[in-house]
Amino acid sequence: MKVWSDLPDAGQIVDAKVDDETGKVTEAWTGPQVAWKMARGYDGAFGRGINHAWIWLTFCVVFLLGLADFRRIASVRNLDLLVLLSFSVSLYFFNIGHVFTAMPLVYPAFAYLLGRMIWIAARGQGGTTHRPLWPAWALLAATVFLMGFRTGLNVADSNVIDVGLAGIDGGERIAQGEMPYGHMPTDDGKACGLPDGDGYVREHIQTNGQCESANERGDTYGPVSYLAYVPAYLAVGFDGKWNGGSSTWAGLPAAHLTSLLWDFLALLGMGVLGLRLGGRMLGATLAFAWAAYPFTQYVSSSNSNDAIMPALLIWGLVFLTSPPARGLFLALGAWTKFAALLLLPLWASYPDWRGAARSKVTYIGGFLLGTALGFWILFLEPDPLHAARVFWDRTFGWQLARSSPFSIWDWDQYPGYPNLHHFQTGLKVLLLLGALAVFWIAEDWLWFAMNPAYGLEHFIPRLVPWHKHWLGPLPTDYWIFGGVGLALLIASFVYERRH
Repeated sequence: MKVWSDLPDAGQIVDAKVDDETGKVTEAWTGPQVAWKMARGYDGAFGRGINHAWIWLTFCVVFLLGLADFRRIASVRNLDLLVLLSFSVSLYFFNIGHVFTAMPLVYPAFAYLLGRMIWIAARGQGGTTHRPLWPAWALLAATVFLMGFRTGLNVADSNVIDVGLAGIDGGERIAQGEMPYGHMPTDDGKACGLPDGDGYVREHIQTNGQCESANERGDTYGPVSYLAYVPAYLAVGFDGKWNGGSSTWAGLPAAHLTSLLWDFLALLGMGVLGLRLGGRMLGATLAFAWAAYPFTQYVSSSNSNDAIMPALLIWGLVFLTSPPARGLFLALGAWTKFAALLLLPLWASYPDWRGAARSKVTYIGGFLLGTALGFWILFLEPDPLHAARVFWDRTFGWQLARSSPFSIWDWDQYPGYPNLHHFQTGLKVLLLLGALAVFWIAEDWLWFAMNPAYGLEHFIPRLVPWHKHWLGPLPTDYWIFGGVGLALLIASFVYERRH
């Protein structure tokens, strides 16, 4: 039974199921749970077995036992670990369908982690180091055992959510000679499958003549996300059907294989990164941390594409001292999930933004190479420029206009919840101002203002040779980027007023 409202833009407001024989209401949904089935808290909808309390809590306990400082219980290190695990509380409420409780609970943890990163950056270190409780060999042995358990859990008791299905759909289309964007399976053709519990038939005949599960909006990710599924598709194939979000390897093996591959690459990257930065002990610790953290297994058990971008960024950190390799891995990560584009200026500034121009040029060259490795799929289409427009419309264009109950900023569409758009605009302003201050002022101008050996009286063209052009009392790049920042602020306010 479905109920629609006559109010503008309200749409369907009730979705209920009634047993035909008994007349009993078996399900009734309102609010965001009408349009978003993932908000209903169906048992095991994301990850299946990992959501069993004893499995999840075992991962949490192992994570703490392996990494906690038991000599100093009241330490920042232990607090960090507890905050990382605190996301479990939000997940619990999400799993039982309490979206409006689950979502706000992640923000305190995010705020703490942001503050910790700023503190570490300001101090140049994470805090006082202590002798590890476990030797490297013990952590490595535990990591090997955990990876075996994780693999078994993925193969035997996990599921493939629509994101994983989209990855295989995209990989299949690339292998067959067309880009994913605008070519995902739809439900427009003739039905060729059985209806589900809601009466919806997902399998339809596509333009290629095949019977496939509809996933029309599966082309919203970057091109590298779909390229990452091509090897598994070529290795084990794909029959075009979701198979009910199979919980075993036999249903959608390409999705399981891809998930396991990138999970392993991320873990391997953590180990190599630690080895480079701190030797065997840190390498074993970081690899163990990935293997024991329950949310990395949550990603693996959901067989989504969420491990691909982190794995690429981890390997970017492994090759951090090589500007072209750093740019290459950043591009591959950014053209998987677009959020990584935020790292472009930050990684460009390593180790010092005033460094040699050659390193910046090679960094950009690496980024452009990674971009080319992702976007060559546009040339699979007869008109690459049209393909680029389709890419924009299906990705950025759709995502920027999309609302979701899984963000508190979009709750104004539900009765009884405030409009936080203006507050969000304020946070955007603070974020932008903070980014400009950290990148352009704190690292340059304040260095003169706070350094007793110099002082502001030395902030003049003759003594600051890396700023070659000045306009009045400030370098021209201060004026340029200040103007850009002001324009972005104005644009953000205009956008909020229009939307």
